[in-house]
Amino acid sequence: MTGILGTALSGLMAFQRSLDTTSHNIANVNTEGYSRQRVELSTQPAHFTGTGYIGQGVNIATVSRSYDQFITKQLISSTSAFAETKTLSTLASQVDNMVANEATGLSSALKTFFNAVNEVANDPTSLPARQVMTSEAGSLTQQFNTLSTRFEDLRKQTNKQMQATVNDINSFAESIATLNSKIITGSSGAASGLPNDLLDQRDALLAKMAEKVGISTIAQQDGSISVFIGQGQSLVLGVNATKLSLVGSSADASHQDVFMGGQNISKQITGGELSGALKFRDEVLDPAQQQLGLLAAGFAVQFNAVHKAGFDLGGVVGGDMFGLGAVPVVPAPGSTGSVTAVYNPADTGNLKPSDYRLDYSGTAYSLTRLSDNKDIPLPGTFPGIPTSVEGMTITELNPPTGGQSSSFLIRPTFEAAKKMTMSALIIADPSKIAAAGATGEPGNNTVALKLADLEKQAVLLNGKATFSDAYGQLVAKVGTSTRSANISSSAQEALFNQAKQTQESLAGVNLDEEAANLIKFQQSYQAAAQAIAVARSLFDTLIGAIR
Repeated sequence: MTGILGTALSGLMAFQRSLDTTSHNIANVNTEGYSRQRVELSTQPAHFTGTGYIGQGVNIATVSRSYDQFITKQLISSTSAFAETKTLSTLASQVDNMVANEATGLSSALKTFFNAVNEVANDPTSLPARQVMTSEAGSLTQQFNTLSTRFEDLRKQTNKQMQATVNDINSFAESIATLNSKIITGSSGAASGLPNDLLDQRDALLAKMAEKVGISTIAQQDGSISVFIGQGQSLVLGVNATKLSLVGSSADASHQDVFMGGQNISKQITGGELSGALKFRDEVLDPAQQQLGLLAAGFAVQFNAVHKAGFDLGGVVGGDMFGLGAVPVVPAPGSTGSVTAVYNPADTGNLKPSDYRLDYSGTAYSLTRLSDNKDIPLPGTFPGIPTSVEGMTITELNPPTGGQSSSFLIRPTFEAAKKMTMSALIIADPSKIAAAGATGEPGNNTVALKLADLEKQAVLLNGKATFSDAYGQLVAKVGTSTRSANISSSAQEALFNQAKQTQESLAGVNLDEEAANLIKFQQSYQAAAQAIAVARSLFDTLIGAIR
């Protein structure tokens, strides 16, 4: 009698838990990150009676969730890759639209300016023609300034996005560490499994973190999970989380890098929105700004060199039409001594779209081109004699004190478009345009013809590119990078959707299936209840017989 009752009660309890779990699944059908759960049943050990083994009912082994480690890691990886390419594609498209657009680009402005120069060459004494040339020169300068400003605005936008991403990553890391603590506590007191809902919450946070940065995870025996980024940098270990931060460069506060524990890990970051933003800055925005600066510096230096060889309507030798100032030189913190750099008109063709680092070891100087980390040889006469190298002349004004090592960042092109100005003297008096090749000959157009001819001369990039060619290279490089990012984004989106569908097919709640389970478990529960009623009837019969 006790065997029948005990077996029926075990079934009643098992099917009640099954109904509870099914109801829980239905209630969370639309909960993000929820994994379908099921009650795992096992047979209770049979009892030997001398004539054979009699079953003792059913045990509730555990409540498991539909989970596959391989599918989950595949989804996390696909999430990171798609977020990275999507971010890169979105940001690169903004630069592409900026430089390729006729209204915001430089192609039409360059063409219009040289058309005005040709008009002055055709009639060098015409003040209206000179006024038009002056106006177009101002417009071209403003276009360089505006494009550079828009690059800076995009850099600020990227930095803000990176900061928001880092904040999200830190928040997710803290939440995962907190959930690790709860899961460890919940697992230690549970004899038959882990807290499924907490595991789902943690997996959902991992998926959100994967959108921000590429991660790898290692499950620990205590139920916690360790999270790593980059090349094995630990972000979450057990119940402890490490914070990321953005730190601006000492030479340029707008150039921000990702730090963890005092170490710059920007080069190790892969995947997610953070990597996409870093790639955009390093592979699209910085090269575009350097190329724009190369064009601005090369154009201004070459135009000024020709213009200064001419004479204006008053017979006075010409001056600079465009201003750039000295090449920016930024000493590293703790450096002593001073160095200056200026543009060299005779070597403009060797100007490169890059920053340089001039290092003093205590005994000698070395120069590194930072765009490709290539060492640029310096002559043995430096620093005693000013040295011309790659379109600029470097001069040591004061040597570092006491043989102390020092470092200087030289930026010939990065801010050239931003700093480009138009001569105030010529703006005020267009007769100051030096079109003549000899003094006292206002109708002479020799220099004006040379100025106009600059449009067709390959004076940039080792004598291989005109001004229009240099800008065309900028447009082409940005366009190629943008298209490549768009293609990668589309491909990664397809892989992400496929991984997501696979995960949903495994862990998602199917209402039709749950409805069928409700009926099945309801009938099983009713059958177990009927067995209890039979046991009670038999017990009553036995009691009645004894009476």
